Amino acid sequence: MSETVRFGISLSQQLLDQFDQHIKKKNYTNRSEAIRDLIREELVRSEWEADDTDCVGTISIVYNHHTGELVKKLLDLQHDYGKLIISTTHIHMDHDNCLEVIVVSGKGRELKQLRNKLKSIRGVTHVRLSSSTRGNKLS
Repeated sequence: MSETVRFGISLSQQLLDQFDQHIKKKNYTNRSEAIRDLIREELVRSEWEADDTDCVGTISIVYNHHTGELVKKLLDLQHDYGKLIISTTHIHMDHDNCLEVIVVSGKGRELKQLRNKLKSIRGVTHVRLSSSTRGNKLS
C-alpha cells in the first residue's frame, strides 16, 4: 500500500453539510473514507468505460416473458455473446415479468455492446450494466 498523503479542499458550507449527511447515511466513520470511496468509484467508472479495459460485472434485465419471441431472442443473443457470459440467474418476479442477471467478463466495449443489444429487444423494460475493473491500481 502506498503512503497516505494529506491535502485540503474548499467547499461551500451547504455542499459540506450535504456531504456530511451522506456520510452519516452511508455509515462512514470519517470524511476521508467517504472521499476515498468516491474517488475510487469515479476512477473505476472511467476505467471500465475505456473500450479496451478488462471488466467484470452484471447485466440485469427485466422483461415481460409474454412478449412474442422475446425469450428466444434473449437466448439467441446470449449464445452470440457466450464468450462474455459466465453465468445467468433467472427470477420470476410475478406472472408476467422476469428478472435475469447475467454475470459477464470482457472488454468494456463488448459489455456495453451486449447491454445495448439487450435494451433494443421489444419487451425488455429495463437493462442495467454494473461493471468494475480489477481495481489493482486503486489502493
